[in-house]
Amino acid sequence: MLDADLRPQLQAYLQRLTQPITLVASLDDRAESQQMRELLQAIAELSPLITLRTDGGDDRRPSFQITRADADMGVRFAAVPLGHEFTSLVLALLQAGGHPPKVSPEVIEQIRSLAPADGGTLVFETYMSLTCHNCPDVVQALNLMAVLNPQVRHVAIDGGLFTDEVEARQIMAVPTVYLNGQPFASGRMELAEILAKVDTGAAAREAARLAQRAPYDVLIVGGGPAGAAAAVYAARKGIRTGLVAERFGGQTMDTLGIENYISVLETEGPKFAAALEAHVRHYGVDVMNLQRIEQLQPAGAPGGLATVKLASGAELRARTVVLATGARWRNINVPGEQEYRTKGVAYCPHCDGPLFKGKRVAVIGGGNSGVEAAIDLAGVVEHVTLVEFLDQLKADAVLVDKLRSLPNVSMRTHAQTTEVVGDGQKVTGLRVKDRATGAEELIALAGVFVQIGLVPNTEFLKGTLELSKYGEIIVDARCATSVPGIYAAGDATTVPYKQIVIAAGEGAKAALSAFDHLIRNPATTS
Repeated sequence: MLDADLRPQLQAYLQRLTQPITLVASLDDRAESQQMRELLQAIAELSPLITLRTDGGDDRRPSFQITRADADMGVRFAAVPLGHEFTSLVLALLQAGGHPPKVSPEVIEQIRSLAPADGGTLVFETYMSLTCHNCPDVVQALNLMAVLNPQVRHVAIDGGLFTDEVEARQIMAVPTVYLNGQPFASGRMELAEILAKVDTGAAAREAARLAQRAPYDVLIVGGGPAGAAAAVYAARKGIRTGLVAERFGGQTMDTLGIENYISVLETEGPKFAAALEAHVRHYGVDVMNLQRIEQLQPAGAPGGLATVKLASGAELRARTVVLATGARWRNINVPGEQEYRTKGVAYCPHCDGPLFKGKRVAVIGGGNSGVEAAIDLAGVVEHVTLVEFLDQLKADAVLVDKLRSLPNVSMRTHAQTTEVVGDGQKVTGLRVKDRATGAEELIALAGVFVQIGLVPNTEFLKGTLELSKYGEIIVDARCATSVPGIYAAGDATTVPYKQIVIAAGEGAKAALSAFDHLIRNPATTS
């Protein structure tokens, strides 16, 4: 199970163990149980501090627990954790074996202080896919909580391995998390987000801390490539710089492969986002993550302070502001889309595709993203129907040629999606109208993947500064908006070609323009 290259790397990591741990496997006669046994045996051979037992009594088989003799740890994998989840396994081994996690002492204390009001246990179940790049963050966060707090239990479940559970719970998207048998959350989440949901006082405490922040020279709103570049360029000028974001990394967190960022031959979105954050923090930027922005109040006069109001109730002030709020997936806005979101309506083929193995699905959108999604899904599902509003596909010719060569793909061009149809629990079909004849067709299927472009995250700016008819922030060549002291960069603006490298360049430009504004407009007391 461990190849010649991976074995010495893992052995080197396991040298960081300081306390003995035990792997307790619950196996059956399935082939996956044999794979799990082989993997765990290989791991146990790499460290004298790891013991393997195969007498586990877990009802979910195959599965295994990671525990320690002097601690009651509830870390389990109902999976053979390779692929994207191999890192989750390694981190769980290290943390259970005494290696300190890379989180702040305050977060560790918050986790250890979690105590259900009824004195019971927080039992988390995460349904994930080994090909999902959004799942590891959730798995790793909950594993850490289970390592640090004996009142927390977590099991990571491979949906492709436990299909009966997936069907019974109507799980159509990963990661999907249950808490004490009830739906808890779906989609990518960071540790702080999970803690905020289970620690009801966390949001108020964080808001109080943010409210005490002194004014910034420049405050960046958004944590994607544009925001990160703006933060680095501003901080390097020696000015007080803050960055507030709903999710650091932005769209890159949902991007599987990045192969066109100059000097980086290839990388994955979450890895790229982590590098952005590390670079920003290297310069001492005050990063305030997981904060939703509700309002911007520009300064009343040059040199005054603008105010950014957060959903938590906190307010941040700054002499200049760089808006880098990015964009999000565009919805098709038809009946059934929101009702069946995560119940068959999906937006990430890489994450959720494996859940539709052997089933029929549709992809809406004939641009590069849509065609690439259809090609990827064709290798997993029974059949893919590509639906495009225009009379021809907009994707690059090489992608279209590849798509046409696949035997289990059909295309509907000049077609309008009118409804996502379901049975109340999950998607059962897609209603499509031929735009030439007006004839409607109900396509029977189990999943709909929406890939029709992006919409800028600028709703909170309406009436504050000038937006285009598409909702983009109108900027000039210096990234200046219609309001003095307010600059903007990235996918939320009118700058064409929504690319990572362009967003980063625009972010740098916006920071330099903000710095120029600062030196030309002395601070006032207003």
